[in-house]
Amino acid sequence: MERSLDTLIQEDSGAKPYRSIEGDASTGLLILCDHAENTIPDAYGTLGLRASDLHRHIAYDFGAAAVAEGLAEALGAPAVLSRFSRLLIDPNRGLDDPTLVMQISDGLIVPGNAGLGPEEVEARIQRYYQPYHRAIEREVEAAVGLGKPPVIVSVHSFTQAWKGVGRPWEVGVLWDRDPRLALPLLAALRAIPGIEVGDNVPYSGQLKGDTLYRHGTARGLAHALVEVRQDLILGPEGQAEWAMRLAHVLRKVLNDTGGALHAIELHGSLTDEARRASIAQGFNRKGPAVMDEKTKTELEAAAFRRLVEHLRERSDVQNIDLMELAGFCRNCLSTWYQEAAAAKGVPLSKEEAREIVYGMTYEEWKAKFQTGASAKPRQRTG
Repeated sequence: MERSLDTLIQEDSGAKPYRSIEGDASTGLLILCDHAENTIPDAYGTLGLRASDLHRHIAYDFGAAAVAEGLAEALGAPAVLSRFSRLLIDPNRGLDDPTLVMQISDGLIVPGNAGLGPEEVEARIQRYYQPYHRAIEREVEAAVGLGKPPVIVSVHSFTQAWKGVGRPWEVGVLWDRDPRLALPLLAALRAIPGIEVGDNVPYSGQLKGDTLYRHGTARGLAHALVEVRQDLILGPEGQAEWAMRLAHVLRKVLNDTGGALHAIELHGSLTDEARRASIAQGFNRKGPAVMDEKTKTELEAAAFRRLVEHLRERSDVQNIDLMELAGFCRNCLSTWYQEAAAAKGVPLSKEEAREIVYGMTYEEWKAKFQTGASAKPRQRTG
């Protein structure tokens, strides 16, 4: 008998790429945790990163798995949690999202993801991403089959600060156009004394193709994503406290709304509206359909200026790192600039072109910033 892909993964690697927690589908609830673990299969090593990097937020959501487990247990609801790091592939992204497999995360180059071909990306989709989402689909179908379309709650966590700016919220509720769960959930959380609650912060719930778009928005199921600040759930005590707190407010919301949350209603997405608006203005996913040459040149020039600005800011990234990971460096950019000037009959020396890119003479830049290669050797990904 032919084995399913899920079975092959379990037998070959010792574990499925997801973990299911049994619960009563008739509760009409489904708990998810997209970024539950920082696990990377042995075949990928550490993706070329230091082991300590795998204990950062870039690899998974601290404490979220324990909160999701506690919430599912308290409510008797089924749950599905991922068992692979989002650095390998992010299950909370659409398949056409450019951040599906991150090559740079929070300013850190991920060598094991650099220059991946479509075959390797597709392999990760089939081995990890799709089995996780199929597990969610099975739980949804089980509840629908019982006449209780599930309310979906996805549990995440966020850092205390981002780029030096503090985040005051203890918890945030992320949502798109369907207000059925999000608004009463926000109200119930705000009724708890001493807790600052964010509405679509620290992130937006309007992400085309993410987990809740795929299983909630597209299917007309009530849903919301709950973000808990990480410093509050680093240990078992905080994790249990927030699991019980969320269980309490969800019970209240479900009781207060009766069966309304279990109706299938297609509210659509603000991302779809933005897409339609851009098409109406003459744009499509592949770029501007209507654009004069002057505007196109201005946009290209702006992109070039931003690239140069970024390279000046990131003087810690060496030219040899850029060459190894991307096949070009600041000197290449200078050469292309000089060649473009020559094509227009503008005299420009190599050193002058380099000064435009580096923001100083090349010799000055080398004296201030040049060191050895900082990126680790790229690992084979099979």
